[in-house]
Amino acid sequence: MTAADVLPALRAKVRSTAHPESTPCSHTDTVLAERDDGTVVRHADTVAKAHAPDTNPTALTLRLTVATDNPDILLSPLRPAPTPLHGRLITFWPYGTPVDPEAPENVPWEAAATLLARLHQRRPPTSLPPMRGPRKAAQAIARLHTTAPHHPAAAPVLRAWHTLPAWARAESPMPDPTTLCHGDLHLGQLVRHPATTDSWRLIDVDDLGVGVPAWDLARPAAWYACGLLPPDEWTRFLTAYRQAGGPAVPAHADPWPVLDVPARALTVQTAALAIAKSTAAGRPLDDVQQAVIDACDRMSTIPPELANVFPK
Repeated sequence: MTAADVLPALRAKVRSTAHPESTPCSHTDTVLAERDDGTVVRHADTVAKAHAPDTNPTALTLRLTVATDNPDILLSPLRPAPTPLHGRLITFWPYGTPVDPEAPENVPWEAAATLLARLHQRRPPTSLPPMRGPRKAAQAIARLHTTAPHHPAAAPVLRAWHTLPAWARAESPMPDPTTLCHGDLHLGQLVRHPATTDSWRLIDVDDLGVGVPAWDLARPAAWYACGLLPPDEWTRFLTAYRQAGGPAVPAHADPWPVLDVPARALTVQTAALAIAKSTAAGRPLDDVQQAVIDACDRMSTIPPELANVFPK
C-alpha cells in the first residue's frame, strides 16, 4: 500500500485518537511527511505515523519501549505498541515544535549533542536490533542504481562507496553491538517537548538500535568536512557531546579516526539520494548537492587504507 493509499485512513485514525469523533473540532489535518517509507499526519496536538511496509512489529515495539523508558532523551509515544492499519503499523505521538529551518542561528547544537551523549550511555534492552544507519546508506546506493545509474555524478559516488568497510555498507555486522544509537540523527529529528517547551527531545525511533555511536555524529561531521557546516557550529556540537560524557569519540584526542568512516558513509548516502531525487524531479543538482558529490570524488581518489580522509 502506497503513501497515497494509506493517507485517508491515517487522517481518520489520528482525528479519532486526538479526540472523540463527536467532539466539535476546528483543527485541520496537516500532512508532515508523505512517503512510502513513512507517512506522518498531525491533528491538533496528536501525530500519527504509518511506518514502512516492511517494518518488523517486534523490533518497532522494542524501539517504542526505549522511547518510553527514556523520556528525558526521546519523545515518548502515546501508546506502548504499534497499531495495525491496512497492512501498515501505526504509532501515535504528541506534537513537538521542530527546529526552525529559517533561523539557522538558533539551531540547538548543544542540546542535540547532549541528548546523543545521554542516549549513548543508556543500557539498551535485550534483543534490540542493530541501528539501521548502514542499512539506510545501502538503500540510498540501491536507489541510485535503480534511478540514475548513468548520471555523470554517479561514478564518483559509487567509487567512494566501495572504499568503505563492509560494516558501513551493511554487508557485515557492526563492530560495536552494545551501544544504544539513534541511527539517523539530523536536525529534523529534534523537537521541543510539548509539555516543557524550553527543552528538546529526539524523535523517530525507526532506525534506533545498537551499533557504532560515531554514526550518530556522522552527519554534522560530514557537513563540516564538506564545508557546509561552519567550524564554530561543529565545534559547539562536538564540545557539548564530549562535555556530556559521550563515548563515541575520545574526550581529548583527535576524533577523526573514529568519525572518518561514518562521515564518509553519510556523505555517500547524501550524494546518492541527491542524484536520485534530482533525476526523478528532472532538475539539475544544486550547489549544496554538488559540494557533497565533489567530496565523494575526493574520497574515491584516496586509497582506502589511508585513514582520516576528511580532517581539515
